[in-house]
Amino acid sequence: MIQSIRLMSLPLQELKDEIQLEIEANPALEVVEDRSTMSLESISEERVSDSDAQRLFENSSDPGFSRSNDDDSDSKRMFLEGAITSPETLQEHLLWQLRLQPISSTKRELGERLIQNLDADGFHKEDPYTLCRGSSTETIDQVMAIVRGLEPVGVCVRDFRESLVVQTMALPDAAPFALEIVRDHIELLEHGKHQEIQKRLRMTDDEMDAALSFIKALNPFPGRQYSAEETRYVTPDVQVKLKEGEFVIVINDEEIPVIGINPFFDRLSSEKHDKETSVFVKDNIRRARWFIQSIQQRNRTLLKVVRSIVEFQRPFFARGPKYLAPLTLKDIASEVGVHETTISRIAGKKYVQTDWGIFELRYFFTNSISGSGSGGSRFSKSGVKQVIKEIIENETNAMSDQDITDILARKGIKLARRTVAKYRGELNMESSFGRKHG
Repeated sequence: MIQSIRLMSLPLQELKDEIQLEIEANPALEVVEDRSTMSLESISEERVSDSDAQRLFENSSDPGFSRSNDDDSDSKRMFLEGAITSPETLQEHLLWQLRLQPISSTKRELGERLIQNLDADGFHKEDPYTLCRGSSTETIDQVMAIVRGLEPVGVCVRDFRESLVVQTMALPDAAPFALEIVRDHIELLEHGKHQEIQKRLRMTDDEMDAALSFIKALNPFPGRQYSAEETRYVTPDVQVKLKEGEFVIVINDEEIPVIGINPFFDRLSSEKHDKETSVFVKDNIRRARWFIQSIQQRNRTLLKVVRSIVEFQRPFFARGPKYLAPLTLKDIASEVGVHETTISRIAGKKYVQTDWGIFELRYFFTNSISGSGSGGSRFSKSGVKQVIKEIIENETNAMSDQDITDILARKGIKLARRTVAKYRGELNMESSFGRKHG
C-alpha cells in the first residue's frame, strides 16, 4: 500500500527510474517492450491483435488506454518532445502547500505575506512582526509555525541557527542532545569544540557521535534547493487537445516501458520445488504483480483526475488562461471518488500539455474571489490576474490601480483597489508612479 501511494505521486521521469530499480531488484519482472526507444513512425504503424492486447493489459504497466493511430505526427512529436524548463521558486512551492491548509482566509493571507517575504535561503527579509503590523503577535506566531512545518521544513526563520532548531524539533527521530546542541551550543559547534559540548552536556562518546551525525544531515539553508537559478527539465505526463470539437486526453505512456511477469518465473510457480525456492518464487511474483497493478492504478487515477479537471475547466482549455475557473481539491476528489490527499498527491510534479502551453496539474486548482455577475459568478485569482495583465499591456497610457479597478468592475469583477495593487505586484508590473517617473 505504501508503494502504491508513493508511485501515485511520482512524475514521469521519476516513475521510469522507479520501474528500472524494481526490475533490477525483482527477477520476476521483465521488460516486455521498451517503447521509449521506438521511432515515431513505428509507434504510429503499430498494430496489436486482440489476444496480445489482452495479455499486455493483464501483465503489464499499460492500463489499456487506447492510442489513436491516426494522430497527426507533428502533434505527437510535439508531445513526446515536450520537455520544458520550469524553475519552481521556494515561494511557489510553499504557497501551493499553504493553500491546502485548513485555516481561515485571514491566516492564509498572513501566510502568503510571510512566504513572499522569504529570501532564497528561506529566511525573513524583513522583520515578520513589522511586516504584519496590525495582526497580533500570537496570530503571527501561529501562522509562522504552520509555514515552518511545510516542505522544506525549517523556513520562515531568522537564520540558519533557528532553522536547525526548527528542523530538529520537527523530526521525531532526532538524536538525544541534538536539540540542546543546535539551540544552546551552536557557536561551540561551529568552532569544532566537540569535547567542550560533550563536557557541558555530560554526553558519552557514542551520544556525541550520534548527535553530530544527525545534525550533519540537516540542511541549514533549506530554501536553496528551490533556487530559481536551478532549472528543472520536465516532460508532460498527459496531453489535452481539441480535436473535431471534442477534447482528447492522451496519457504519455510511450515513455514508460511495458513490464510483465518473467515467463521462467511463471513456469517455476506451477512446478514443485523445495520450500525455500517455492517461497522465493511466489514472493517475487506477488511483488511483481502488485507493482504492475500499482502503476496501472496510478495511470487510471491520473486519467480520471485530468478528465475531471477538463470538465471543470472547459473554458480554459477552449479559450485560454484568463478563463481559469475556481477549483478545489475537494471538487475533483468528489468527482473521482477518492480522498483529497490522493488528488494532492497525483497533482504534484505532473504536467499537462495543452494548446496554451505546458502547465503543472496543480495550476488548475485555484482559489476564488467573489464576482458581481448576475448569476452570482465567481472568478479565480489566476484568471483575474491574467485579465489585469492584458489590461495593462493593451493600454498605451500609464494606468493607476483605481483605473484598473474601474475597468474590472465594468467587466463584472469587483475588487478593492488594494487587491488590484497586490495582484499587479505579483505580476511584477510597475505601479503607475513608477511608469510615470521611474
